[in-house]
Amino acid sequence: MTIEVLFVCTANICRSPMAEGAFRGIACDAGLEAAFHVDSAGTFGGHAGQPPTWPAIRTAASRGYDIARLRARQVREADILHFDYVVAMDRGHLFELRAMAPPKEFNRLRLLSEFCPPGSPVDVADPYGRSDRDYEEALDLIEAGCRGLLEALQRFVKKAI
Repeated sequence: MTIEVLFVCTANICRSPMAEGAFRGIACDAGLEAAFHVDSAGTFGGHAGQPPTWPAIRTAASRGYDIARLRARQVREADILHFDYVVAMDRGHLFELRAMAPPKEFNRLRLLSEFCPPGSPVDVADPYGRSDRDYEEALDLIEAGCRGLLEALQRFVKKAI
């Protein structure tokens, strides 16, 4: 049994693919990659089929995460029903996910910042069209959240393996 994790941002071309790559890398480093199926999607489908932005690819690669082959797709209600954890990058995404999810599935919907150290920003700021530093800062917060998420899920991983 694997734990299914979906990361969600707006267009699935920067934050959520960086989160997908970071979580995979962090789980791999912990020897737990087989325990997870990780994916990403966006609330907006206008970039479907496109790769992540070049700054996202470059920033992720600088930390050892290869996201160049990922392709954007739009999140669907079926994703919420399928994935064990649907992790939103900001409160706007969480609001949109709740609008499409049956209320009994709200427990699957989480903010990445729930897994970050206390005092961290609530939202992962969108770096799209901004500076390289903005991508670095977004990935800093994403990595912190992914580490926290992995730590929170490790008690279930022992059961899944």
